[in-house]
Amino acid sequence: MRPAGLFLLWLCALGMLDVGLFIHGQQGRAQQRAEEPLMRLATAELGLTDLCVATEARYTRHPAVTDGVVPFMDHPGGLEHFPSGSFFAPPMAGPRAR
Repeated sequence: MRPAGLFLLWLCALGMLDVGLFIHGQQGRAQQRAEEPLMRLATAELGLTDLCVATEARYTRHPAVTDGVVPFMDHPGGLEHFPSGSFFAPPMAGPRAR
């Protein structure tokens, strides 16, 4: 196969990947919109300015108020410094279980 053909095949594969990621993002956005009334109710009932679960560690707060470098501040083998880190499981890598 000619190099131009390989390049065109590579561009098509990247285009399909881009479309797949766009569709996945739209589905996630729709799910987030469906859960928004519940989040608003929770923040109103708890009297919070933003939905937060724990306030002691920067990486356990709501993503709207965390720093961008927070996930990289500890090394993978580091011990947990705050008790609230043991209350929440890490996010699943695959599809959400219902």
